[in-house]
Amino acid sequence: MRSGSLTWIGVVRLGLVQSALGAIVALTTSTLNRVMVVEAAMPAVLPAALVAWHYLVQLSRPRWGHGSDLGRRRTPWIIGGMGALALGAILATDATLMMSSAPVGGILLGIVAYSLIGGGAGASGTSLLALLATSVAPQRRPASAAITWIMMIVGIVVSAGMTGALLQPFSAQRLAFIASSVAGVAFLLTLVAVWGVEDGQQPDTEAAGPVAPPKRAFRAAAAEVWADPTARRFTLFVFVSMLAYSAQELILEPFAGLVFRLSPGQSAQLSSLQHGGVLLGMILFGIFGERLGDRQAMGVRSWTLAGCIGSAVAAIGMAAASLVGPAWPLAPTVFVLGFFNGVFAVSAIGAMMSLAGAGKTASAGVRMGVWGAAQACAFALGGFLGAMGVDVTRGLLHQAGPAFLIVFCAEAAVFLGAGWLASQLGTPAARPTAAEADLEASPLLGSMPG
Repeated sequence: MRSGSLTWIGVVRLGLVQSALGAIVALTTSTLNRVMVVEAAMPAVLPAALVAWHYLVQLSRPRWGHGSDLGRRRTPWIIGGMGALALGAILATDATLMMSSAPVGGILLGIVAYSLIGGGAGASGTSLLALLATSVAPQRRPASAAITWIMMIVGIVVSAGMTGALLQPFSAQRLAFIASSVAGVAFLLTLVAVWGVEDGQQPDTEAAGPVAPPKRAFRAAAAEVWADPTARRFTLFVFVSMLAYSAQELILEPFAGLVFRLSPGQSAQLSSLQHGGVLLGMILFGIFGERLGDRQAMGVRSWTLAGCIGSAVAAIGMAAASLVGPAWPLAPTVFVLGFFNGVFAVSAIGAMMSLAGAGKTASAGVRMGVWGAAQACAFALGGFLGAMGVDVTRGLLHQAGPAFLIVFCAEAAVFLGAGWLASQLGTPAARPTAAEADLEASPLLGSMPG
């Protein structure tokens, strides 16, 4: 597909794939977790370990991206990955229902299922982002990143809401029917969304050559990407920033219950408020990111930096709430945290698309894969370290408030570190590469001194 040829309708259609992906992942990493712990009476560490495993499997993202780079079409990889993801969701549901009667068999099937979930999400998601990066015009990338990620969150929200409503009252048959329906609808939606998107498009001869991209070994392609100093710095930024982003994932609702004495329903509403802030941050970036980048010399890098700093300040606010307790305005603080998380996350995706699309060789998939692997590794560690940090400090201090204070302060420090890394993204090291030169010349990450 020629760079810049994808229309807004095409962007929205590909965003539907993100909605489908989010819907399945929400089912497997949220609803099934609760069923394992409550209905199947399994230890909470089991679903946590399975979720962490599905993230670790996504370290294969560079390989999936390389596979999509070798062909002239990426949609088969998107469809194949979504098929594996849908199958994994159905098997994960079966495994969860088996755990009550046959724990060993259920756990073994769960490992297979979550391997498919991680591999399917990696293949589909990486190929989708690579397709967007190479086919969306540079000035449209901020809005495109916002659209696709907003649609993913919408998929998560709709899936979670419908699943929660249809599971009342709970039964194994209802859960199996809902999981199969979500997986089937998501796969069919993906087929419709990608149908004909790459048809009738000519390959970008500058990026792919006059006929087809050269056949290169994965190791050579990965080495070329890693030789780019901008790619290395961005990989470190993705890991650090997503480590901070995911650290709060498993502790927000326990924090609300232990420190503010909120009920499960109230803490769930608080989590919903945070997601609302994330959506608003993404929407505002999608509306104003491109405009401000052109008119006021503020590129995606500056939005990413602002999102990291704002998230750090909000995390410090959460730390203060740990000391003050119920008198602190918790809801506004959580909303602000979500807002800046949304700004940072979607602007980072925009930067990722810009960097992947700036290269002059057919390596967009490998680049997206490397950064996706860094993100997956950070998510696997972040939630675990955040929860473990609270448990360890609570055990040492015998108080919930100070324990959460320490963890939220650590999260703020990591966000500030990510902000510093973001500020260095436009700084060339010695001699800029071709991709860096393009990046500095674009309105997305250039325009500001390093």
